[in-house]
Amino acid sequence: MAGVVMLPKEFGYVAIVLVLYTFLNFWMSFQVGKARRKYKVYYPTMYASESENKDASLFNCVQRGHQNSLEMMPIFFMLMILGGIQHPVISASLGVLYTVTRYFYFKGYSTGDPKNRLSIGKYGFLALLGLIICTISGAVHMLSA
Repeated sequence: MAGVVMLPKEFGYVAIVLVLYTFLNFWMSFQVGKARRKYKVYYPTMYASESENKDASLFNCVQRGHQNSLEMMPIFFMLMILGGIQHPVISASLGVLYTVTRYFYFKGYSTGDPKNRLSIGKYGFLALLGLIICTISGAVHMLSA
């Protein structure tokens, strides 16, 4: 017989952090739009070609910073939701850390030097590791109940 999982009221913090990250994603997409106009890289071109655009590397760094954040978003959201069932406050705290580090990841990448994405951005991986631990802990708790 399947058990019913009741979400703790603190799960609201998880929801708020997910919305916060969504706003960050919107902001990054606007930055890519501004970079498209600035560096003259028009739709549907996803990445600029260095043979056609002297600023291709600068645009591509902005685009790549956002693209990488989009690639990681499903993993982050899934871990936040699942880990937040059992550990909502810890998961929300780790989610805030991840969101802040993603901002710096994007800003560093957008400088045109991809190495700059890791100055503070690298700590986002620690937040993801913490979310993985919360998710595993929650799964073990559910299976043992």
